[in-house]
Amino acid sequence: MPARLLDQILADPSGLSWAVLWREGQQEAEVLVGEVSDLALLADVPRPRPDAPVLALVPYRQISERGFDVHDDGTPLRVLVATGYERVPVEDLVAALPDVPVEVDGEHFSVSDDDYAATVERVIEDEIGEGEGANFVIRRDVVARTDADPATAALTWLRTLLVDERGAYWSFAVHTPGHTLVGATPERHVSVRDGRVWMNPISGTFRHPADQAELEPSFRAFVKDTKETEELFMVVDEEMKMMAQICAHGGRITGPYLKQMAHLTHTEYLLDGASEADVRDVLRATMFAPTVTGSPMENACSVIRRHEPDGRGYYSGVLALLDLDDEGGERLDAPILIRTAHVDDEGTITVSAGATLVRHSDPRSEVAETAAKARGMLAALGLRPRRSLGYDVQLASLPGVAEDLAARNESLSPFWLSPQESRPDPELAGRRVLIVDAEDTWTQMLAHMVRHVGMVAEVRRWEQVGVEDVLDERIDLLLSGPGPGDPRDLEDPRIVRLRELISARLDAGRAVLAVCLSHQVLADLAGLEIAKLAPPNQGVQLPVDLWGEVRRIGFYNTFVARPPAGEVSVAGRMVEMAVHEPDDAVVALRGPGVASIQGHAESVLSRDGLVALHGLIRHALRR
Repeated sequence: MPARLLDQILADPSGLSWAVLWREGQQEAEVLVGEVSDLALLADVPRPRPDAPVLALVPYRQISERGFDVHDDGTPLRVLVATGYERVPVEDLVAALPDVPVEVDGEHFSVSDDDYAATVERVIEDEIGEGEGANFVIRRDVVARTDADPATAALTWLRTLLVDERGAYWSFAVHTPGHTLVGATPERHVSVRDGRVWMNPISGTFRHPADQAELEPSFRAFVKDTKETEELFMVVDEEMKMMAQICAHGGRITGPYLKQMAHLTHTEYLLDGASEADVRDVLRATMFAPTVTGSPMENACSVIRRHEPDGRGYYSGVLALLDLDDEGGERLDAPILIRTAHVDDEGTITVSAGATLVRHSDPRSEVAETAAKARGMLAALGLRPRRSLGYDVQLASLPGVAEDLAARNESLSPFWLSPQESRPDPELAGRRVLIVDAEDTWTQMLAHMVRHVGMVAEVRRWEQVGVEDVLDERIDLLLSGPGPGDPRDLEDPRIVRLRELISARLDAGRAVLAVCLSHQVLADLAGLEIAKLAPPNQGVQLPVDLWGEVRRIGFYNTFVARPPAGEVSVAGRMVEMAVHEPDDAVVALRGPGVASIQGHAESVLSRDGLVALHGLIRHALRR
């Protein structure tokens, strides 16, 4: 028989605030009934009580807590504090939920196919092509309406999702005044329990063909597809920046795995690391997943605001369930709000979907991807055919697939694929590094790597660093970091500040290491020509010759320094160049007390990143 709380919800769906949640791998669903309040900040989310979890609905606009750009659409940060909680076997839940068709009409895309394709082209040309980042996620919405009670409709659609969908991380329905959500999301954003943090970046999308005969060859091609592979590596890099910030010893990568759903299959990695941070701080530091925003995160938010006409509501935010373990420690489980329908009190239904745009995206393919991602939820609404049971192949078991997936890791950084035990270098141990963050948290990964070799690292935003700071006698090395933008733009205060800091440090005869954007700034100070690449190197691994040693390094750059005909000096110091001939690009510089690299030694894509970074640090610190 249905449990007591579920009976209450079914008797009066719109009269209570409630949530029904099924989480991956569990035989029971969770039912919450409670009181709702709206908060200003994630820090205000209350602590759960025993057998009384707290469910937070975190909208995308909450990214403003991090100071990032956003359309403020007023969607509330809402919490449901449970006054009643119980677990119900999934088969009992399905049997109890309503199974009566809900009429939905007026379906249309908020942005037409042609207009979305034009937006894709603009983002590739004006944003990625101008050095603003590696990838960006731009959404569009399917909008429809219903005259049915939103709470009853959500319970009905939840039943369909539980029956039809597969591979979901959470399937859920949540009803609060004015906001009803129902969905089956494949992606965990972040979980915290027992002093460990997990993140689960998912990217790369295979659309299941209607004809089973096409399945195996098309899927094998997908697994080996360069765009799909690089797209996943990019989001792993971005989430590793977050892991390096919240986990004392960085994070470790396992995978890749497959996430097979009813209409789509994705590729994914699992990241984990130890952390003692409060779960609210973890939530705040990880707003929001690069799989639904882009990278670098701060600039991705600005790009989204420029190219999306209005706010995202709860799309790309998270549900966050806080509860207690047996010892009273707080736990967190937070899936991303994708593959989700939002229903307001007027019966307007919104299903949002976005595509990850990279340098070689095909606009029409990205149009099709947004439609494919919305299909599972639209099928539950009755607007698309329900999942065909004509074939049910486990794609992970197809011949060669496991080997092809495992082969992806052969080119990745072993540093991030294994436990990161500290290995101090006696020459570097205890030496202090000031790392300047130029609006890209690659600096958190750099800090973790320099600590690994025994150095003491401090990361500060560029606005918080002055000339007097870099001339502090206690600072052994200035590590000027990467960031988005054009290194030649002297109207950009970031570029001006980086030039000032690097110049002051060099003029004082002190050690400098410059990475990516800062490498370009250093090259510009040395009089080298700075030019744009076509196409840019965003999220690619290149073998580069660093003075007789070939290193495989990850690159995320639109601009390069061109090698001059003669010798090069900066601040009176002669420097030598490492040139990557295929791009005609200066990929590294070194001289007395100075070194730089165009690529990201800290990237997951840098197979030889640690040894390259270590060598550059040692060189820069030699007088």
